[in-house]
Amino acid sequence: MKDTVKDELQQYRVGMMLFLDDLHLYVGAYHQVGTNNIVMNRVLLEVVESTVHDPLRVNAFIYHILLHEYLHALGYINEREVRSLVRQVSNACFGSQHVVTQLANEGPWTILQNIPLRRFQVPKRMIEIVKDFDSSNQNYIA
Repeated sequence: MKDTVKDELQQYRVGMMLFLDDLHLYVGAYHQVGTNNIVMNRVLLEVVESTVHDPLRVNAFIYHILLHEYLHALGYINEREVRSLVRQVSNACFGSQHVVTQLANEGPWTILQNIPLRRFQVPKRMIEIVKDFDSSNQNYIA
């Protein structure tokens, strides 16, 4: 995701951190302005993984959500502008017929349109960090 943004927009941000938390099912993820953090909805990921039986569509959904929040982390705050940039990056990097671009055009929630989300309520768990989410900024010394 970071590379596709860098290729298309010539912008990137290092040191990003990804957290998984149990959020309301209608929230995919969020970025808190002024931080390097993206918090992704763990319950929603579990719903998508257990109900969408096409790994390409699952990955496209995750890519879309992370791309959207990563653009916020780059300083794009306006939702309309971010949605437009998601479409631009997706189309440029994957082509107009790819499922990533289709989700960018139709909205990521279309893959969940026939799934009753209310049945997936779970008790709140501890937030967890995804290790090595942004390992590209690490230096290794031999």
